[in-house]
Amino acid sequence: MAERFDQHAVRHRMKLLREDGDVTLYENRDGVACPACGDPFSRLLLTERRAHSFDAGGADRLCVTHEDERLVVCLHS
Repeated sequence: MAERFDQHAVRHRMKLLREDGDVTLYENRDGVACPACGDPFSRLLLTERRAHSFDAGGADRLCVTHEDERLVVCLHS
């Protein structure tokens, strides 16, 4: 898998739900693979915040990938 998850390369396969500068939330609409496990995820959270709290809302599994400048969180349901 790629070292850094490139959301721009798969942007056409996801729906942007929220973006507020340092936090972006997408819905996976086309089976984009999770950068941690390789399985399709349901939602993707990208955050540049040092600490972040969020509601996992019924996710069966949560995968986290730490990159140099951000945290990539994939929710699987």
